[in-house]
Amino acid sequence: MRHPERRLLISVDMERYSRRTNLQQYEAQKHFRELLHEAAGDVGLDRVAWTTQQAGDGELAILPRDVAESRVIGRFVPELNRRLRSYNSSRVPAARIRLRVAVHQGLVHLDGANGFPGNAVVLVCRLCEAAPVKQALAAFPDAGVALVVSAEIYRDVVTEYPEEMRPERFRRVEVTHPDKGFREDAWFCVVDEDMSALPAAEDAGTPSPAPVSTTPPAPGGGAPGGGPPESPATRTPPGAGDIRTGDIRVDGQNAIGHGATAIGSVGRDLTFGGGREGRAR
Repeated sequence: MRHPERRLLISVDMERYSRRTNLQQYEAQKHFRELLHEAAGDVGLDRVAWTTQQAGDGELAILPRDVAESRVIGRFVPELNRRLRSYNSSRVPAARIRLRVAVHQGLVHLDGANGFPGNAVVLVCRLCEAAPVKQALAAFPDAGVALVVSAEIYRDVVTEYPEEMRPERFRRVEVTHPDKGFREDAWFCVVDEDMSALPAAEDAGTPSPAPVSTTPPAPGGGAPGGGPPESPATRTPPGAGDIRTGDIRVDGQNAIGHGATAIGSVGRDLTFGGGREGRAR
């Protein structure tokens, strides 16, 4: 076993690849490789010297020792984005190629029996699969690349070259894959897009907390609002997503509770109890 080497790592994944037909996948793979080669060549990078592990919808690349991180992030990624935008402009949505690109650096074994062993490899691949990055790319249908970098790359490269990297366009995110015991900070952007209008990114794989009721319990253990206690049949399960006012719960077109009636459905006019009308939105 050779000693591991510290290298720059790039993981690239194609959006919506599995939804393509066989012929569309074949064409996407062909143009994916061409676009990467052309973008690298235009900024003075030799793709032939990259050590790569191919997948149908992307690749893992280990770059030579002498490749500058700033050239990859500040020049290669924007050029790749430019070429993808141009390529996609004349194609129907199903044939377009849009990429998530993750960048990290760390120790990696180049002589693995079935790949490239190393925690740095695991990390860069997990970043590329982060849900907030997928969601951000989906929010900009004309974009070509969503870029995510590790906290180390952001600190040591992006913030050190603000004229090229535009650090103000990056957002911090905590990437989590709970089923894999993975949790890491990262920074991401959609190249040449203003993400300020997007809601704050949620970390990948972390469920949102259940809503907390602010209605105080009724005296004597009754239902909120002073009505009779809820029976098991009418008790609202956590996170059911229904509408409640006092002791009345509206579930679809049915009202459940003491003396309750409901007319309509969610999103339409509703009548609660003694003829009071309201609008649910």
